Amino acid sequence: MSADVVALGESLGLLVARQIGRLQHAREMCLGFGGAESNVAIGVARLGGRSAWIGRLGADEIGDLIVRELHAEDVETHVARDAEAPTALMLKTRPHPGASRVTYYRAGQAGSRLRPEDVPADAVGGATVLHVTGISAGLGPDPRAAAHAAIDIARDAGVLVSFDVNHRSALWGDPAEAAAAYRELAARADIVFAGSDEAELLTGATDTEGQLDAVLALGARHAVVKLGEQGAAEADADGTRLAQPAYTVPVVDTVGAGDAFVAGWLYELTRGAGAAQRLDTAAACGAVACTGPGDWEALPTPGGLAALRAGGGDPVRR
Repeated sequence: MSADVVALGESLGLLVARQIGRLQHAREMCLGFGGAESNVAIGVARLGGRSAWIGRLGADEIGDLIVRELHAEDVETHVARDAEAPTALMLKTRPHPGASRVTYYRAGQAGSRLRPEDVPADAVGGATVLHVTGISAGLGPDPRAAAHAAIDIARDAGVLVSFDVNHRSALWGDPAEAAAAYRELAARADIVFAGSDEAELLTGATDTEGQLDAVLALGARHAVVKLGEQGAAEADADGTRLAQPAYTVPVVDTVGAGDAFVAGWLYELTRGAGAAQRLDTAAACGAVACTGPGDWEALPTPGGLAALRAGGGDPVRR
């Protein structure tokens, strides 16, 4: 299958405390998985696109779970199984209503051992868009090299490159080192996504317009700044500039909302949509993702987007 979007990066097992409060008082946890890049792949597939995920997992049951769930979501997988390192884990708690805290156990685990030879050239070269994030850069030299190797393949094949900063401060001792690594990836990307704080780290600019200008100056065709409750803004190399308001929804969990946004934007791009449609769908996807728990479980289908845009009505469907 030739994918609309192929995403490369780390997926992890996920343990979520059932109850609100401190982890030390939790007695029950739910097992699942998450990961920014696989979230994007699932989001594209939920909307009806063709997606694939490339990564490295342990030769263990959590790795099996991740592959099985991705297949269940119609995501094609290209997975190296590591017999020497287990699949990484993250713990997610809700210290109080409306807040989440995630702790990672990933150093030396399978995802941090992703390397260039794990990247299948046919999967990348046959896609419309390759999507990578700054998480791979922060995991270590090998995952960073794998991301650049995938970009090399995409460039040679005429495949668009999408880069989401996705800054994880715990992966970096020095923010300046992170910024330099992100700029290297952004300079090779056609599409760059960043939250407002991430855009400031990437460019040094503190205002949205300056951030968009600086990202375009790096060579991107499309610069998108995610602004949370304030919506989003996009600037394109053809001179297009747009601001998108956020959709108002009851928020259950914001984890994964940024990935949902990216999935919606990329899905519309692969359908030939213009900037206004791309941003609107992205904002709608991000909003719907906030209405349920989990990294990807609440990612919307077209029906979910239609319901959000329709608004109001009887909440009970009979």
